[in-house]
Amino acid sequence: MIELQASVERITYYNHDNHFAVLRMKHTEKDETFTAVGHFPFVGEGEMFELKGEWTEHPVYGPQFKVEVYRISVPATVRGIEKYLGSGLIKGIGPKTAKKLVEYFGRDTLNIIQYHPERLTEVEGIGEVKAKQIAQEFEQQRDIQDVMLFLQSNGVSPTYAVKIYKEYGQKTIQLIKENPYRLADEIFGIGFKTADKIARNMGIKKDSRYRIAAGIKHVINEFVSEGHTYAPLDELVKRGERILEVSGDSIQEIVEELKESREVVVEETEGGKAVYLPPYYYAEKGAADRLSKLARVPVTPIPVDVEDEIEKIQKSTGIRLSTGQKEAIKKIVENGVVVITGGPGTGKTTVINCILELLERRGMYAALAAPTGRAAKRMTEATGREAKTIHRLLEFSYSQGRGMEFKVNEDEPLEADVVIIDEVSMVDLLLMYNLLKAVPFGARLVLVGDVDQLPSVGAGNVLKDIIDSGKIQVVHLTEIFRQARESMIVVNAHRINRGEFPILNRSEKDFFLDEKEDPHDILVTVLELCSRRIPGFAAFDPLEDIQVLTPMRRTCIGVDNLNRELQKILNPPSHDKEEKKVGGMVFREGDKVMQIKNNYKKEVFNGDIGKIVEIDNEEGVVYVKYPDGEGERVVEYEGYETEELVLSYAISVHKSQGSEYPVVVMPVSTQHYLMLQRNLLYTAITRAKELVVLVGTRKALAIAVNNNKPAKRYTLLARRIRECFSVN
Repeated sequence: MIELQASVERITYYNHDNHFAVLRMKHTEKDETFTAVGHFPFVGEGEMFELKGEWTEHPVYGPQFKVEVYRISVPATVRGIEKYLGSGLIKGIGPKTAKKLVEYFGRDTLNIIQYHPERLTEVEGIGEVKAKQIAQEFEQQRDIQDVMLFLQSNGVSPTYAVKIYKEYGQKTIQLIKENPYRLADEIFGIGFKTADKIARNMGIKKDSRYRIAAGIKHVINEFVSEGHTYAPLDELVKRGERILEVSGDSIQEIVEELKESREVVVEETEGGKAVYLPPYYYAEKGAADRLSKLARVPVTPIPVDVEDEIEKIQKSTGIRLSTGQKEAIKKIVENGVVVITGGPGTGKTTVINCILELLERRGMYAALAAPTGRAAKRMTEATGREAKTIHRLLEFSYSQGRGMEFKVNEDEPLEADVVIIDEVSMVDLLLMYNLLKAVPFGARLVLVGDVDQLPSVGAGNVLKDIIDSGKIQVVHLTEIFRQARESMIVVNAHRINRGEFPILNRSEKDFFLDEKEDPHDILVTVLELCSRRIPGFAAFDPLEDIQVLTPMRRTCIGVDNLNRELQKILNPPSHDKEEKKVGGMVFREGDKVMQIKNNYKKEVFNGDIGKIVEIDNEEGVVYVKYPDGEGERVVEYEGYETEELVLSYAISVHKSQGSEYPVVVMPVSTQHYLMLQRNLLYTAITRAKELVVLVGTRKALAIAVNNNKPAKRYTLLARRIRECFSVN
């Protein structure tokens, strides 16, 4: 293996998912530049590395140094030290502070930080607290290097060294040696395969019970991440055989052992055995039990003539309610649990407002909530009353010792006479279970949502299962109101939902198809629409009002590339905007960003969209503002935490659930053939309030309209609800 030392001149390419990088580097001894490729969890221009690897010849790009092992080395020159310290690796030192330190201490700067940090206070602007912080961060970087070397010595690129160290601290190596598979469970982004590679290099055998048990849990987690609440045993075995490379008999044997030790739950179903992770089993059973009790416990009676009240509401508001809306109001008055479902323009919000007026006249209190900050804000605007996220409503909290918990629960329930939840199609099983536990017996629970939307990102298909159980009072709103019928967005949403081709390009309407076939032409058109054509057409703000939705992440019209190109034209570099490089991605003040994992400590969740309001490169901190019910809040991200963020000028349709935008622009191309589904297209266009512009071909649009085979989700909630009603 060849060894050499080089500094990073330029980051040519960086894959945010796996940290694969193409770097232009400068050899320190030969003073020559060359291309290096490998996996780098954090890398900045100007950093110096000790590299081990081999020279390879790429058929297109020529000679490249393939890096197998690397270590960040201490730079020797004053310029190198300044670039190293200013790269953002050490919290508290940004480019300005790095320059001050090097100008004052010269080549001794790193020695001063490591051995005499008290002297840092000699530099203007650095006090005792900051000097201590810099010294601690510098020492932490040294510890991280040891973690990286440990991982590399076990045959794994140190992709997640920073995150592992932040989680385990100085016990990192000890804990990994004790149980390498804990990485897959406890570190976001590290899967079973990475943990398994470490374990195998540490000598754990392929047929080890320890390994097979961890692999089984990994496979069940894969099913959960795909939206299922359990894994069918036969599919679990097939997938396990492929991943673990052991016999199906061995897997079934360990499943039985895990069942005995209560690490999994196995239940007989009509189609075979279902294998659950315990939290999902107990959530599914608990949700069914709680829902059945809430539906059947007598509610606080409302002495009112409903027909008379409806007439009063119609007169006071000037609104003529449909038969379905009247039925919904009656059911809410009479029942403990009611589901209201319907497409756009069918008056779901009108029902909410009417029932609120009816109840509040009698001194009854209503709690309003939705799954996301944006959906809660929309609910607040639509009702004129405060709506919270479900997490806020349940007073969610996170502590280091106790983990995540909801302070509002079965022991401390909500103080409300009626609980109204909007956008229920987005609510996954675990959140629904915690919500149901917090609803007091005798209160009314109203679940509002569009069952034809895409199901939740998390596990379960809660709204559909509740409806399919046949045991809960459900009102399907189908009548489209006159004002809504004037919108082609609403008309076409219902046409698509019925499997009919949408009506396109009527003048002075709000639904258009710009026909382009070549993916590059689609890309160029989307960029023109967002930056010039739509803002010029109706004064829409490119950043605030227009949202690009796309079915896939990759391809030139997928999420990743669209974000890069849209950022260039909608929020270009500027001398008055700070930037921060995270791998190959550049974050800039003013960027639209999205959280891509549930972060319970910060109370921001997968799919939340915000805006970068400040980047402090001196402290290595990014500040993001998120909508939150009636207001907004700012969340602070330290350097390594920014990998939980991605640009969101373009987002996937799944991530758009619960949000509403004045304008939706969406590429529809046969390049995305696998993702062209009716409920995906329906969900995308119903996110728009004022304008939809599709860019692509009629053929791709027709494929989506005709493909009404949404992916099946394994869940037993509907069956369990029926069982609870029959038993109780």
